[in-house]
Amino acid sequence: MAGSVRIEIEGTIATITNDNPDKHNAFDDDMDAQLFDILATMPSTVRAIIWRGDGKSFSSGRDVASIGTNVSPLSHHELMRRGHRGIQQLWNIDAPVIVACKGWVMGGSFQRALLCDIRIAAEGTRFRLPETTYGVIPDTGGVAVLHQICGPGVVNDLVMTGRVMTADEALTHGIVSRVVPEDALDATAREMAEQIAAAPTVTIKLARTVVRHLSQPQVRTSMDDEMIYQTFLNRSDDFAEFRAARSEDRPPTYTGS
Repeated sequence: MAGSVRIEIEGTIATITNDNPDKHNAFDDDMDAQLFDILATMPSTVRAIIWRGDGKSFSSGRDVASIGTNVSPLSHHELMRRGHRGIQQLWNIDAPVIVACKGWVMGGSFQRALLCDIRIAAEGTRFRLPETTYGVIPDTGGVAVLHQICGPGVVNDLVMTGRVMTADEALTHGIVSRVVPEDALDATAREMAEQIAAAPTVTIKLARTVVRHLSQPQVRTSMDDEMIYQTFLNRSDDFAEFRAARSEDRPPTYTGS
């Protein structure tokens, strides 16, 4: 069964749920479209948003099994532009977004979480940016936020090696603001959302705007760069060699072009 993204609104709090638990909430094109539609139609009465996942994980990123299964008339560049426009709607919503991280938080889903306002994590959560192990680069804007939070050393380590970061390490670097027992994750996110929703609406809106103005221009610039470079990579000789070597089960020979 295909995954989905659903929204529930209770009073002034909205909860967005990734619902593809059999695949650790990996995203495909249909789930992207559902998420972007949810963000585009978020009621103005919502004062706080919780973003969570059903099952064991928040999201393991892109469903690699779905890559190449949907034929689109759009170019790779246009597909990326559509994805960027869709997720940048997070910035147009007045309500802060709290991400409840658990299990795997990987790839584009990790980057999307980084574009949100607050991240909390359950004990045992694992974060990873594995894109370079697939011959591409992170391209959803989160690397710019990660750079702002913890600097180039940690970013280079995560991006270039694709290693796993634990919840405790993420807390140390400030990537998440709290680590809680897994059975307390949803309740903690709800408590935080209720505190935000109870505050004066204009106060939260303006406080969020101040923080956003500090970081958003750099993130937008980074996303523009990612779109150009990822498009180039998609057509590069090295990426063609990466795919051929995997298909032929042999070591790759890269030329840097």
